[in-house]
Order: sequence, then C-alpha cells, then structure tokens
Amino acid sequence: MVKEMRSKADTARTERAEARRPQRERAVARAVESSVDMFRRKVRAGELGSLPVVLVLATVWIIFQSLNDNFLSPRNLSNLSVDIVGTGLIAVGIVFVLLLGELDLSVGSISGLAAAVFAVLNVNNGVPEWLALVIAVLAGTAAGTVQGFSFARTRVPAFVVTLAGLLTWNGLMLYILGTSGTINLDENGLVAKLTNYYFTEDAVAYGLAAVAAGVVFLVSYQDALRRRSVGMPHRSLQAIVVRTGALAVIAFAAAYLLNRFQGLPLALLIFLVVVAGLDILLRRTHYGRQVYALGGGVEAARRASLNVTGVQTAVLAVSGTMAAIGGLFLASRITSVSQSSGAGVLLLNAIAAAVIGGTSLFGGRGTTWSAVLGMLVIQSIASGMAITDTPTAVQFMITGGVLFAAVVIDSLSRRTQEAHGRA
Repeated sequence: MVKEMRSKADTARTERAEARRPQRERAVARAVESSVDMFRRKVRAGELGSLPVVLVLATVWIIFQSLNDNFLSPRNLSNLSVDIVGTGLIAVGIVFVLLLGELDLSVGSISGLAAAVFAVLNVNNGVPEWLALVIAVLAGTAAGTVQGFSFARTRVPAFVVTLAGLLTWNGLMLYILGTSGTINLDENGLVAKLTNYYFTEDAVAYGLAAVAAGVVFLVSYQDALRRRSVGMPHRSLQAIVVRTGALAVIAFAAAYLLNRFQGLPLALLIFLVVVAGLDILLRRTHYGRQVYALGGGVEAARRASLNVTGVQTAVLAVSGTMAAIGGLFLASRITSVSQSSGAGVLLLNAIAAAVIGGTSLFGGRGTTWSAVLGMLVIQSIASGMAITDTPTAVQFMITGGVLFAAVVIDSLSRRTQEAHGRA
C-alpha cells in the first residue's frame, strides 16, 4: 500500500513538472521575442547601441583567426587584455568630454607628464612609490581642472584650450625629465606590477565572472522594478534572465581562456572596476545626468539652472585624471619613461577608441563601455597585424577606415533619431 502511494505521488509530481515545462519554455520564448522586438524598434529609430562595433570586432577576430590560428590563443588574448588598459583608461576620460560635444587634445601630453612626475619623484628623488603615484595622478587632475575652468569661464572651444594644453604639458614633461631623457622604473616595483601581475588561481577569474553576472542581474532587476512602479516600460524577468545569461556565458568563457595562460591580469581587473564605477557615476548619479544634459544643449542647461561651469570643469578634471592613470599603466608596460611618452598615435587611438565604441561626436550619447569596445577593436587590429607580419601602414589605414565608418554611422544614426523625434 505504501509503495503504491509513493508511486502515485511520484507520478503526480512528474505530471506537474511536465505541465510546467511548456510554460517555462513559452515564457523564455516570449522573453526572447520581446527582446528581439525591442531591438528592432531601436534599430529602426536609429538607436544602434553597440551593435556596429560588436559586428566589427567579430569580423576582425574571424579574419585574423583565419589568417593565423594563434590569434585567439589564450596567450594572445591575455596579452590583448593587458595592452588595451593604458590607452583604454585615457579613452574613458575622452568619453566624458565627448558627451559634452567637445574634444580634449591634451590627454597624451598629460599622460606623459604624469609618468614623468612619478619617475622623477620615485627614481631620482627617492620618494616612496605610493606617494609618487598619488602625486602623479593629482598632477593630471590639476592639469585637467585648469583647462576645464578656462574652458568653462572663457567659453573658448575646449579643443582650442586643450590644444594649448597639449603644448604646455608636453613642454613641462620635457623640462621635468631634463637632459637624461629616459628614466627606467623598478621592474619589481608597485607601478611595474600594475601590468605584470596575474592572479594565477582559477577561482579568481571565475569568481569575478560570477560576481559580474550577479551584479548585472540585480541592477537590471531593480531598474525594472523601479520603472514598473512608476508605470514606465520595463524589461520582464525572463528578458533579464536571458540577457544576464548571455553575459555570464561571455564572462565565463573569458575567464576560462585567461586561466589557460597565466590567470586574470591585475591590469584588466583594475580597468573593468574603473570602467564600471565611472559608468555608475555617469548613468546613476545627479552629476552624470547633468553631463548628458549639457551634451544635449548648453544654453538649455543654463536656463534649467544647472551648474554649467562646475560640470564642465569637472569633466575636464576627470579626463585629466584618467589620462594620468593611463600614462602610469603605459609606463608600467615598458617599465620606463622617456621624452616620447604620451606622443605618437596615443591621442588619436584614445579618441578613435571612444568614437568607434559608439560615443557620439555630437554629444549626449555614449557610455564608458564604449571605450572598452572601441579599444578592443583598435588593439585587435594591431595585434592581428603583428601576428601576420602586416606593415604598420596597413594597420593605420584599416583603423582609419573603421573610424570613418563609425563617424558615418554616428551621423546617420543621429539623423534617423531626429526623424523619429528622439534626438
């Protein structure tokens, strides 16, 4: 009798589970269909988001992998993840300036200045590394603040103010370095470890992937609850789960590949934390909303009683700070500082990364993650060219073509949004 009752109970549970399964499948299907419909509406309205750059990145990876099997190897991808950090941090600062519809031409010189300040203080004068590092970053902040205040008060276009800054800070860097020209850093020091230290335990990379997926789910779910409470359109729980699941797959795949070489690079961890933190600053704080508002129109922001001078000064200060931090990472990569620090194509690559990643040149549209995607495209092209022994000239031409395409897409997207009343 007892066995019969257990058998009936098991059969009932099985039937209920089978009845619920089609419901779950239909819910997931509806979530996917809803996400696809929302995506189509955004594309028709000109809100392309990260789609173009993701397609470009996928194309670049497929082409170079077909030319050389080592392109997507764990070693090359790990090196790629470290190579994007220095210039990528500078590009994140550029994003803030582009959101205002302005341009900062001084970031390369500020990055070199900060590296020179650190090297002279630490190597030549014996100042402790941590203190020299703080002073170097503050030097970048001060340079950006001076430029930002000048831009805000005089209303001279930012690219003119920062062009003067480019020359000024570069001259100051050369003066600080003096006749020595090149200063070698301690290869076992704090700054050197920024780009040569790896978390060799597999659990660190996998743990970071799990935390990232969990945070994205919680933030998306809370945002959906907040929107629903005020009657605004919001994502369904199923759509959030599907979106988070896709991100989790990418994150764990990246963790797996990094663990197959040397583990999670400290530089990449710092980069992702900084980008995520500044993304929260931009999209979820009063200051961030003011930045986007100024990008939509300075005069309208003034009439709305926004602190235009304060926001513009702060944006250039952020750009200078990020340039200084990026310069220290670039110095860490080669463990030296020279008169050529911050020169070359660094400025162009930083601006190109922000624009290619999807930040609008017209202001008011873009995120810090734009710089990450754009930098991945640029550095992937450079890495692929190096592996396939392609001349540097071709690399410049390809990068220039991608940048031009990004600008054209940005312009066409803006026109489409204006036609739909969204710009």
